[in-house]
Amino acid sequence: MAHKYFADQYDDEEVLMVFNKHPIVMRKGLIFGMLAIALGTLPSFIVPTYQMLGIGLGGGFLLGILVFSPSWIAWRYSVFIVTDQRLIQITQKGLFKRSIIDLAINQIQMVNYEINGVQETLLGYGTIMIQTYVGDLTIHDVHHPAKTQKHLLRLLRERGITTTPSPKQQNVEQYNQEDDE
Repeated sequence: MAHKYFADQYDDEEVLMVFNKHPIVMRKGLIFGMLAIALGTLPSFIVPTYQMLGIGLGGGFLLGILVFSPSWIAWRYSVFIVTDQRLIQITQKGLFKRSIIDLAINQIQMVNYEINGVQETLLGYGTIMIQTYVGDLTIHDVHHPAKTQKHLLRLLRERGITTTPSPKQQNVEQYNQEDDE
């Protein structure tokens, strides 16, 4: 029996790709964690001694870790797994809330991506939109969305699953064919 990558993996299922969101999703927790560390310096303004500064910074650092931990847990344990049979989205929110979306790979019709704005362009993250027979799956804040989309399309084509080009892509292909004639 082969090694199982995740708990719900079938015996005959092969993991092809695993990806997470961009670390930028932790920015709010990081900002609040740093504010907690800065708040730790406030007791040293009341009693201006190095001992009070050290105690305050130590307490602020511990508080900062506690404030930042839920963001880190949500980023670290939220994962997207592509196997030869399905696409699985595991989303962790805090310590006690986890949601799982399980989608058969042969239901995927289109995989597109979008990079919107200066921040997404400079930091290299964006949105992947997966259109299926049962609805759309939108994955925000994906690291290197163009590479991820191309990798997903390559995996789908290798499995014999053809994706339908979007209307815009069809118009571009039709325009290119007219130029060739």
